[in-house]
Amino acid sequence: MNNDDSKPTRDFIGYADQPPEVVWPDAARIAVNFCINYEEGGELCVLNGDDRSEVRVSDVAVQARIGGRDLNIESSYEYGSRVGYWRLLKAFTDRDLKATVNLVGLAGWQNPYALEAMIDAGFDLHPHGWRWIDFYDLDESVEREYIRNSIEQVRELTGEPPLGYYAGMPSLNTRRLVVEAGNFLYDSDVYNDDLPYWSPDYPELLLIPYSLDTNDSKFGRGDHDYQLADEFFTYLRDSFDTLYAEGETRPKMMTVGLHARLIGRPGRIGSLHKFLDYVLGHDRAWICRRDDLARYWAQNYPNRSA
Repeated sequence: MNNDDSKPTRDFIGYADQPPEVVWPDAARIAVNFCINYEEGGELCVLNGDDRSEVRVSDVAVQARIGGRDLNIESSYEYGSRVGYWRLLKAFTDRDLKATVNLVGLAGWQNPYALEAMIDAGFDLHPHGWRWIDFYDLDESVEREYIRNSIEQVRELTGEPPLGYYAGMPSLNTRRLVVEAGNFLYDSDVYNDDLPYWSPDYPELLLIPYSLDTNDSKFGRGDHDYQLADEFFTYLRDSFDTLYAEGETRPKMMTVGLHARLIGRPGRIGSLHKFLDYVLGHDRAWICRRDDLARYWAQNYPNRSA
């Protein structure tokens, strides 16, 4: 671990009551980005060299099995890679929409077919760590190598290095290592705003907030979160409506997080179809990839203090 625990710097003020006067493309009131998390196969599993089984973000409520496999949770994850991704892909391609792939590197190699289809559909790749693990206690040299692996993977798949990075469970070293890598325009390991902003620690690094509330992971977090697809749709719709109304004078952004093993189930996919059609029913909504959002912000709202 790095001994300097003062970074990332905490900021309780942000834009406060003076957000920038944002003008999105075509005078949109809201920028909406959909992130499809490609994690299946990169989770904790003794077959991946881990000392325990996975417990998080699935329909299976289990305790970690130390030193052994949990076939139930493994199979639950496999549903996403075998079936769920194809339902997600169709939801977007049927409407000629583009999304972002939060790519866990090892998962991408485990089953490349759905990933290749999403690349062919024009989705951008946003590294989500080489493994779907908590990086907090990971040795800095290992995390640096994981980031390097993710960069080379995206370069191999697309011909270009990635623009953004999202660890999900970062260490105190993650953002510094992202900057040291030299190719990243933005980092998504923040949840503290409805607009992008420039890092106070690394002025050339853009921070684009992600979301854990407009996120289908709430289906897999416990008995007090989403149980029915309509609950997810209602929350997305209400979030969109508020931001769209605010966008008449102060345009904002909205991120929707998706997981194929969750939203890709037959009883849930309809909520995504309904929300996509709901957004398309508004003529001033910009549905965009994360890379496009970052490029637009960097070009139009550069950090004047950098």
